[in-house]
Amino acid sequence: MHRRLIAPGAIAASLLLAIPASAADFTPGAPGIGDPYYPASGNGGYDVAHYDLRLKYQPSTDLLEGTATILATPTQNLSRFNLDLGLRALEVRVNGRKASFTTSGAQELEITPAVPLPKDRPVSVVVRYAGKPSEVRIDGWTAWHRTPDGGVAAQQPESAVWWFPSNDHPLDKATFDVSVAVPDGTQAISNGVLQSQSSRLGWTRYNWRSDKPQATYLATLAVGRFDVTTDTTANGLPVVNAYSKDLGANAGAARASVERTVEVAEWLEEVFGPYPFNALGGYVPNVRSGYALETQTRPFYSPRQFANGSNVSVVVHELAHQWYGDSVSVRNWRDIWINEGFARYSQWLWSEREGEGTAQELADWVYASRPADDPFWKVRPGDPGAENQFHTAVYDRGALALQALRNELGDPVFFRVLKGWPTERAYGNAEVADFVAYAEQVSGKRLGGLFDTWLYQPSKPEAPPAPAAGSGTAGKAGAAAAAPVREAPAAPSSPPRSWSKIAATNTIHDHGDHGHEGHGHEGHGHR
Repeated sequence: MHRRLIAPGAIAASLLLAIPASAADFTPGAPGIGDPYYPASGNGGYDVAHYDLRLKYQPSTDLLEGTATILATPTQNLSRFNLDLGLRALEVRVNGRKASFTTSGAQELEITPAVPLPKDRPVSVVVRYAGKPSEVRIDGWTAWHRTPDGGVAAQQPESAVWWFPSNDHPLDKATFDVSVAVPDGTQAISNGVLQSQSSRLGWTRYNWRSDKPQATYLATLAVGRFDVTTDTTANGLPVVNAYSKDLGANAGAARASVERTVEVAEWLEEVFGPYPFNALGGYVPNVRSGYALETQTRPFYSPRQFANGSNVSVVVHELAHQWYGDSVSVRNWRDIWINEGFARYSQWLWSEREGEGTAQELADWVYASRPADDPFWKVRPGDPGAENQFHTAVYDRGALALQALRNELGDPVFFRVLKGWPTERAYGNAEVADFVAYAEQVSGKRLGGLFDTWLYQPSKPEAPPAPAAGSGTAGKAGAAAAAPVREAPAAPSSPPRSWSKIAATNTIHDHGDHGHEGHGHEGHGHR
């Protein structure tokens, strides 16, 4: 071994460079990340790169024990910082040294490291914690589903605080390793690829990895007894689908829908470009909820989604989010349209593909079925407000905006925009204004008036989206068939054939305890 001698003076000089001159330069990180809808969500002062979660869960008691290792980089000189956690912290270490900590509010874990943290110097934070997630209530609600054989974490806009400490906002995305020990005979499902599985002394440990940036609310955990199907796509991606063994009458319809995941994803690649992640799949646990959620690589579906038979449209919606919402995530929750408007429009495009009604026909129906005095038109999808963040208008009026854009640009340019955007913003965050600017850049057209009409005016537009002379519309997604000019068409007398399946998926927005028109979508405006 070769050792290089360093003079004492050089060591002293390097230490002086490493330690800022004044402790006054260090200040606490903000207790919120700055979201205008949810000021307390997330935290300021640092950026997380990776979560390593090592968990043990006992279904019979709902006891979750965990050790979270968080790799982050301060974005300022930090004297103190917060994590979001609803369970009880037992010990915190920062860069290997014990740190003092306290709690405030419903979920703030305030950590004071033994030594202040300089800006831009990577740090490790280890939190040991434990508790029963089903006993955690934040503002009266929970993201944890207790099931007959385990538990599930899946909610929006927040779910992480019920099972791991984090910077809980989509603006701070990170990669994940999730290792979960559960009693033998029980499975643990999470995001990404199952790296390994082993059993010892009555416990089985499952090790999952998501190697692309992931928002904390898109991390999921499901523990229970599942029937698991596995496969590999033509491109070599592993596919994992899981179904609770006690789905009863909904079991067949759930499988008939979710087992088409690969087919739907391959079609969506034609529309949106290459699939952005390292795995595919979905899971249907035995929960009493009615909603679905785009948990990254492995969407969550409530059994009630399939109570009336198979419905591939909900699979289309949640898989479309893998591009629009998961890879490209909101900057703030007011930007929800760049998630939900596109996922709903994907259902309209699937209807075209299946020959059950074109997107134009669906747009005509939505427009005609809502009179001008319907409160639906008061909601502005481009900035709906926290109370209307998951209102039906964000979905249906949001999709109308995209049909208007399609008619304005014509199919070749419109689908170039749809495919280019997820590449342009892959694994990042964006605002509605960013998409508008991108569409203008690609098309060479000024589109401010169009988006203002469909996304921001609290009133019903004078006419439905209609194709311009010679523009490409209708037909299969991406086709450029000519379409005639339309002049104030008569209201449709009946909806397209696909409408009943699309309307049935409105329950993906329904949580029973929150919502507007019965819809709250995959989460709660709870703050």
